[in-house]
Amino acid sequence: MPELPEMENYKILLNQKIAGQIITDVQINREKSINLNPDLFMKTVQHQKIITIKRRGKLLLFHLQNGQILLLHLMLGGWMYYGTEEDKPKRTIQVRLSFGEHHLYFIGLRLGYLHLYNSTHTEEHLSHLGPEPLSNDFSINEFKERINHKHGRLKTTLLDQEFIAGIGNYYSAEICYGAGIMPTKDIDDLEEPKREKLYQSIQSILQKGIQNGGYMDNPLFKDDTLTGGFNELCQVYDREGEKCKRCGTIIQMETISSRKTFYCPNCQK
Repeated sequence: MPELPEMENYKILLNQKIAGQIITDVQINREKSINLNPDLFMKTVQHQKIITIKRRGKLLLFHLQNGQILLLHLMLGGWMYYGTEEDKPKRTIQVRLSFGEHHLYFIGLRLGYLHLYNSTHTEEHLSHLGPEPLSNDFSINEFKERINHKHGRLKTTLLDQEFIAGIGNYYSAEICYGAGIMPTKDIDDLEEPKREKLYQSIQSILQKGIQNGGYMDNPLFKDDTLTGGFNELCQVYDREGEKCKRCGTIIQMETISSRKTFYCPNCQK
């Protein structure tokens, strides 16, 4: 599932590609991927200029000139491609937004969605989300205050979108590795230095993920060399049975709250 760095990468690249452009056509191939009658959806979106694209947690917000917002959550298996009919992927397209001869394809939206809301309903839909971990307002003191009210395993807490927005299964494993903490550790047992190390790891891992285009393999457009670059920098996620790049110990996997989590038993205490 795309997480904060993947969606931030999409946001940056799509702002370069389609911000300021007018949606010339809308194609709906799967009605369950949207939240309105297809005719009303297309009538409201078509011929609208995309003012800007923003991100909140794991979601993207396409702000339209008429004040409406397209809210995208890719969920598990969702991704996008921007290009022409000639170079589009040979995959089932659920929704297509056209910009002349170029199109933005929404792929794999079996669990994900592209919903249309006004600004009030958008705020209501996002109101449960916790703070953005890379925001200037999210200081170490803010982090400590929030984590002081949490209990249970660290892994589960990092996945809680009401605690912090945008971190999922992939980056929670990488963050715990970066902090040198076992993901199974109980938060009540985390001493002050470890809490500070955890905050620093959240900052550095997410920023590194964004700088390297996230971990998703599928390029956003033809000749896109950035998207997916973080995959090669991954330390533990999905590397069960391989050697730790730091110490050589075999990476292990454990299921926590029905999620696979990966760690180095030597580097993480």
